[in-house]
Amino acid sequence: MSDDVWMRCSACKDDIKFRDAHFVCSVSTCNRRAMRLVFCSVACWDSHLGEARHRDAGAVEARAPSRDEWQREQAAEATTPTPVAPSPPRRIIGAPAAVGSSSQGGPALSSEYDRDVLIVISKMKKYIKDRSGMSTSDSIAEALSDHVRALCDEAIRTAGAEGRKTVLDRDIPRKR
Repeated sequence: MSDDVWMRCSACKDDIKFRDAHFVCSVSTCNRRAMRLVFCSVACWDSHLGEARHRDAGAVEARAPSRDEWQREQAAEATTPTPVAPSPPRRIIGAPAAVGSSSQGGPALSSEYDRDVLIVISKMKKYIKDRSGMSTSDSIAEALSDHVRALCDEAIRTAGAEGRKTVLDRDIPRKR
């Protein structure tokens, strides 16, 4: 990137220079710090709608900051500490031997599994859209993953209580 380029268009990768007009999506999830989408034209903005599937969105004209403003913003972000969410408590399932290095050579449990998304989000969103015509919030993934983890934990306990090392479909708790 040359010295006069602020960012590149998220669609066509053309340069957007400092103080140039550009377009941003009116939907807030497209404008977060972690995923800042900027477009050099309305046509480029329009090209992201096929993937984003916004119900009601618009291209909002904006102006890129000056080089000095951008450098001050970057410096402020670098000095602002990023809040770190506390790790969830570690789940202990079954006998204490299941935690850490297993005597059977199985995988150790760790808190990384407490944060993993266990749902195929695109398929879940499609299911909800096809069944009801409703949109789905991104935050539902974490809640559904927690439910899946709870179901798996119960199935693990059931299989372990029956002396098996294989979790079967019958170990999954059924709807009441």
